[in-house]
Amino acid sequence: MLSRIWQVFHSTVAAFFGVQTDENRKKDFQTGSPLPYIAMGIVLAIVLVASLMFLVGQVLS
Repeated sequence: MLSRIWQVFHSTVAAFFGVQTDENRKKDFQTGSPLPYIAMGIVLAIVLVASLMFLVGQVLS
């Protein structure tokens, strides 16, 4: 279970930065459901926006 979460996290972060290999992308699309990748993408986007808001708040105060 933990290795699957780590694999989804790793794949999503690589896709965020645009460095996903073609081999890993094909492997990701062979899995059953895209829902874990969508959920991880939403969570990572929220974390990114929240961290940027925190950083800007710290700089401006």
